[in-house]
Amino acid sequence: MIRISVDRDKCMGHARCAMVSPDIFQLDENGYADMPDDAVVPDGQRVRALEGAAACPERAITAVCE
Repeated sequence: MIRISVDRDKCMGHARCAMVSPDIFQLDENGYADMPDDAVVPDGQRVRALEGAAACPERAITAVCE
């Protein structure tokens, strides 16, 4: 299981996370990452979650494996 957190102060709305992993990362109406705090991603989507987090140029996304 992976928990995803988005630092909304760092997110600049590039939407690269959603381009890489649209099934995991949702965007708000302005293109900023809009994830619930500590969203849980199933193990089957682990790689996609890590790829989406790595795509963020601001490093606003934290993905923690548990």
